[in-house]
Amino acid sequence: MSLKEKTIGVALTGSFCTYEKVFAELQKLVDEGALVQTIFSDASGSIDSRFGRAEDFVKKAEEITGVKPMMTIPEAEPIGPGNLLDILVLLPCTGNTIAKFANGITDTPALMAAKAHLRNNKPLLISVSTNDALGMNMKNIGLLLNAKNIYFVPFGQDNPNKKPNSMIAHTDLLIPSLEAALEGRQYQPVIQ
Repeated sequence: MSLKEKTIGVALTGSFCTYEKVFAELQKLVDEGALVQTIFSDASGSIDSRFGRAEDFVKKAEEITGVKPMMTIPEAEPIGPGNLLDILVLLPCTGNTIAKFANGITDTPALMAAKAHLRNNKPLLISVSTNDALGMNMKNIGLLLNAKNIYFVPFGQDNPNKKPNSMIAHTDLLIPSLEAALEGRQYQPVIQ
């Protein structure tokens, strides 16, 4: 399946250490001919970290996609009634976002985008990036793995010796994961 002319939402949440890879994948999506709409969570759109300034990340997203990012809940809410996206990916998806999403909480633009998008029975892809995937958040990941229209970018432990509960998605598998989700399939294997 080609991503050419597919409208792909990319909702960024915290996990700033992954942003270099995230922006490389955004560029690949644009190069594939996809129309990309970014959505920033409150944290991703406002927190400066040792990995960069929020303002620079927002600007870079717009430069790559050519589309102004959605930054507020009211901007993200029309994704549902307007049927604006073919697929949405939470990239990266922090443990905090996973926990809230699994429990029906929609208090950020990224979460509102996810809730609004799912009302259209279209695929939502999660790119895990959390230090507690094999701890407190495993139950939430399990709930989402079993939910209709929700798929995952394959993920695995990123540093089992120093951070035994941490797991991160293999973002290099984003495009095949998107293609599979658009066909209603989970890209396999999920755990790598």
